[in-house]
Amino acid sequence: MTPEVIEYLNCRPGKVYADCTLGGSGHARAILEKIQPGGRLVGIDRDQAALANAKQCLGIWAEQTELFRGNFTRLPEFAEKLGLDGLDGIIADLGLSLYQIEACGRGFSFRRDEELDMRMDEDTEIRAADLIRELDERELTRIFWEFGEEKYARLIAKEIVRHRKKKDIRTSGQLAETVCTALGPSRCRRQAIHPATRVFMALRIAVNRELENLKDFMAEAPKLLRPGGRICIISFHSLEDRIVKHAMKSFAQKCTCPPDFPLCICGHQASLKILTRKVCLPSEAEIQRNPMARSAKLRAAEKIPAAAGDKDTQSCIP
Repeated sequence: MTPEVIEYLNCRPGKVYADCTLGGSGHARAILEKIQPGGRLVGIDRDQAALANAKQCLGIWAEQTELFRGNFTRLPEFAEKLGLDGLDGIIADLGLSLYQIEACGRGFSFRRDEELDMRMDEDTEIRAADLIRELDERELTRIFWEFGEEKYARLIAKEIVRHRKKKDIRTSGQLAETVCTALGPSRCRRQAIHPATRVFMALRIAVNRELENLKDFMAEAPKLLRPGGRICIISFHSLEDRIVKHAMKSFAQKCTCPPDFPLCICGHQASLKILTRKVCLPSEAEIQRNPMARSAKLRAAEKIPAAAGDKDTQSCIP
């Protein structure tokens, strides 16, 4: 959804933007093309391979680009390190990159038989195989249900525990096969998507603590925007989208007093204006070009200039 991102970010020459999930650098490249001359990009990714790719893809803008390896929750830290007094735009695309799915060898996809790793940052300790090997049936059920919204979570967890008593599940292919065994041929045939899709998504979320990190990011990132600056988030499932939606609404709320209060006593001021009253979805043409985009949901908001003397809503770098 790069064209939509560029439109909502309102990219202009000389402005400063942050791409907090570089991935394949598609958004970063499009932003840099729009903000020259004089523009500057802060790029962040946890994956070392993504940063290496970004250095190559964005090489012609090397002097206008600052790249950091780390979790996107560290955006305030990186902005402070660069001496920035604010940002004109922030983008976070929460989906997997094509490289992670097809070439990284970390078992993100059930289409390949790879080591069951799923770490976006290979310096972290816990792998998906560790969770599959160590968690009990109840905890596996919780992860599959809570993070993957998998209605057969208990059945799948039970089969995993039964299987691992005989042989460890160490690869993505073995896990996918175990899920299909748990569901049986008839349930598998009725699935609109691959039967293991939600289980793989749930494990990836758990390994990388994606929902906790997103909540932390959404609590702080909008504060870094300059007046008129914009934030765009692309999510890929309902749990992520719910976090983004509620965070933006909280920043856009004018009063936090209980509804039965006759007068406002909280003094809270809205600091964001929501630009996407209805979530922005990919076009049919884009889905045909890139089937991975079918679940994408984009939400965007703009920083409202703070009222005079209202320090709480002014843009700042902690």
